[in-house]
Amino acid sequence: MASPSHLLLIVFLLPALAAFSNAGNIAVYWGQNGNEGSLADTCNTGLYSYVMISFLTTFGNDQTPVLNLAGHCDPPSGTCTDLTAHIRQCQSQGIKVLLSLGGDIGNYSLSSNDDATSVARYLWDNYLGGSSSSRPLGDAALDGIDFDIEHGSPDHYGELAQSLVDLGNQAGTKVYLSAAPQCPFLDQHLGPALQAVTFDYVWVQFYNNRDCDYSSMVSGVAGAWKMWTSSLQSSEVFLGVPASAAKDDAGSGYIPPDDLTSQVLPAIKQASNYGGIMLWNRYFDRISGYSVAVRNSV
Repeated sequence: MASPSHLLLIVFLLPALAAFSNAGNIAVYWGQNGNEGSLADTCNTGLYSYVMISFLTTFGNDQTPVLNLAGHCDPPSGTCTDLTAHIRQCQSQGIKVLLSLGGDIGNYSLSSNDDATSVARYLWDNYLGGSSSSRPLGDAALDGIDFDIEHGSPDHYGELAQSLVDLGNQAGTKVYLSAAPQCPFLDQHLGPALQAVTFDYVWVQFYNNRDCDYSSMVSGVAGAWKMWTSSLQSSEVFLGVPASAAKDDAGSGYIPPDDLTSQVLPAIKQASNYGGIMLWNRYFDRISGYSVAVRNSV
């Protein structure tokens, strides 16, 4: 029989063990500010497990796809192919690198199942495991595709996601899927796709939505979080937060690091499919040090 002192030690250790068993990771968006540092520099910080290259802002409806990486490089002139070395360096560290579709500004939509299948083939050949003479990021194969669909019709994104999975399966390659829905459940743009296909990672944007971001305090965040995690049991769910209090980062939803670690994370980490946090974005994280401040608690 265990002695009283041993029992007391176990009581003190249980919370620590529970927290350790539910340790999460940090995901970050990169690509929308030329002053955020290179992709390789971002990965070399050791802060992130997932990096989403953002954004493919135009696709679908027979449009020529457009990759917008702000001041980093110019895809039409071929200067973004230098990112191949950066992508491989990130992947050599076990970091998953995904291409993000959509964003707040862009011209994108899917008109039919055939359109979705066509876009999936384009993504496979130009960014994933396929081949093309015009791969914008060079020969490196990304790990998957991120869906940051913020306007337009929600139609056919489920078919796009499934087509990507099917292309990977046919080639014996895992295509990782992630999505960044807004925190109001169930996001109007990505809800149908999330119900139709299992996404590996879902980084819910808990910002710019005062009813469920930190404007509504811990209770508002926790209530929305419970709906997301209970409905997406097969996905890892991440808390998406702005990386700084700057007004041009997000209009609302900033959580001070001390509040995140002492109040918010304890309220959400009990979910079995808790994955960690997502930060928008690398530029703001670089100037604020947010991920450095919270990483030991995530």
